[in-house]
Amino acid sequence: MAQTILVTGATGTVGSELVKALANRGLVVRAGVHSLIKGERLKQLNPEVQLVEIEYARPESLHVALTGTDRVFMITPFSEDQVAIGKRIIDAAKQAGVQQVVKLSAAGAEAEPGIQLGRWHREMEQYLEQSGLPYTLLRPGSFMQNFLTYNGEAIRTEGKLYLPLGEAKVNYIDARDIAATAAAILSSPVAEHQGKAYFLSGPAAVGGTDVAAALSQATGRSVSYVDVPEQAAAQAMAQAPAWLRDSLLELNHISKNGHAAGLSPVVEQLTGCPARSIEQFAKDYRQQFQAAPAT
Repeated sequence: MAQTILVTGATGTVGSELVKALANRGLVVRAGVHSLIKGERLKQLNPEVQLVEIEYARPESLHVALTGTDRVFMITPFSEDQVAIGKRIIDAAKQAGVQQVVKLSAAGAEAEPGIQLGRWHREMEQYLEQSGLPYTLLRPGSFMQNFLTYNGEAIRTEGKLYLPLGEAKVNYIDARDIAATAAAILSSPVAEHQGKAYFLSGPAAVGGTDVAAALSQATGRSVSYVDVPEQAAAQAMAQAPAWLRDSLLELNHISKNGHAAGLSPVVEQLTGCPARSIEQFAKDYRQQFQAAPAT
């Protein structure tokens, strides 16, 4: 009998790719979504996908989602209360007798004292480690898809990639490779990856100029990298909540200082396929980076 796997945050960047990857393996996939209407696009990926509404403020919704679930891929929202939400998911998974929890964490979460983003993830990791549940941790670098989510409009309309990173190289990873790695773990015997923490990266650390060059090549139009001074980046986020602004600025600061350039072979080791390059990412998403036609 096929195992049932719950993916929380299933409509997000990694979650939606994982739902697709798991469904293609013939597993029973339960997609945890905040809104059933938003989740409908996951059914379009595979009509066999089960949609289940999860409202973290209502613990009973977690109980329903986890009933009959064998394994969980745990994605927590990037919010001020993410640690509390993570602990709530772990408690509910333990109560439901789940066989394995695979947590999406972040590169450098184990660092001491680390940055705020890492400390949030590490607190959740430790809670999971102490829960008695079989677990595996995935610690990826920054997602390549963030160039589309956060920089896409400026790339399309101005041909500019604005980043406060100087000449730093960063180990960006394609979210599809995170999903493929997670799918490999979730379809393997639990004991094979029990207690492991895997750092994930793309195949090379690249700078803003490299990313702009890849986008230029893929789209056939000029895209240039603009190094934004850190003070200007802070001013641009002045209206954002302090927890959000400060954690992102801190992440950019350590990246600018060369602490996000390390590489890992884990994607290829666990999936059998090399991690996608920035050039491949740009080619695959080139239509989303193209300028809108003039009207």
